Amino acid sequence: MHKIRKVGILGVGHVGAHCAYSLAIQGIVDELVLVDLKADRVKSECQDLRDAVMYMPHNVTVNVGTYADLGDCDVLVNSLGDISLVASGDRNDEMRYTVAQLKETMPKVMASGFKGIIISITNPCDTIADLVYKLSGLPKGRVFGTGTGLDTSRLVSALAQQTGIDHQAISAYMIGEHGASQMAAWSCVSFGGAPLSALEGKDERFSFDKDELQKIAINAGWVTYYGKNCTEYGICSTLARMVRAVLHDEKRIMPASMLLEGEYGEHNVFVGVPCIIGKNGVEEVVELPLTAEEKEKFHVCCEDVRKHIAEAALL
Repeated sequence: MHKIRKVGILGVGHVGAHCAYSLAIQGIVDELVLVDLKADRVKSECQDLRDAVMYMPHNVTVNVGTYADLGDCDVLVNSLGDISLVASGDRNDEMRYTVAQLKETMPKVMASGFKGIIISITNPCDTIADLVYKLSGLPKGRVFGTGTGLDTSRLVSALAQQTGIDHQAISAYMIGEHGASQMAAWSCVSFGGAPLSALEGKDERFSFDKDELQKIAINAGWVTYYGKNCTEYGICSTLARMVRAVLHDEKRIMPASMLLEGEYGEHNVFVGVPCIIGKNGVEEVVELPLTAEEKEKFHVCCEDVRKHIAEAALL
């Protein structure tokens, strides 16, 4: 008998609604449960999605739900938040609002009997992933954040535009904080298996300003935000890819915000690193062979996130 793949979306604003649509239109889920405090908004999003089901790859059931309806979900997407609070250009400005929301809602979610995987999108992503992990009491790996998954896509997009090489042939990672201190692991960038270091100097396409491309990747989210006051397509595609990896037990390697307990020499901090994602969530952290200079920069990223986690603990 076919197992129903059920996903809950907690918070159905711009991001949550687009995540629901992406999961449905790609045929990744069989059932979606939408939960939001704004009754009229969630009802409208549910109706809009139902109106699209006829033209989707397969039938998808979409319902407005309560916390109690999340108990048997395979995956729960946390997209609670208020995107207007990051208009300053700092994702941490959303922290106070989000922390308060999660302290109220997570006990209700867990009271439903939920034992699945939680993927957190809400900013500040690493700090909130840490908070969700602690509030849920779920085992390590069953809670993680989208982290630098989206930032990595932004870096690859910049590299594709610079070199003319297809996105799928480029291997690159943004790591660390999903924020201003994130960094590109340049020593691990390759094109079709050829290391960037071997291509530099031989072809002008690969002789570019690395700091400038890293800056483009870091600032890409703000380019999107300032024109439409939100980001939608990039983050929902990132989230959908992670959900698919879980539901299909793909063992796919992609960046996610995950708890480090000794990896990269770091402890007790959620940051973006390459992870193996499968049916149990993040099943393994992949340690990139960073240079000594990159390790030091990565440590600075981790220290920034630790400060934010400490701030959240006081709220």
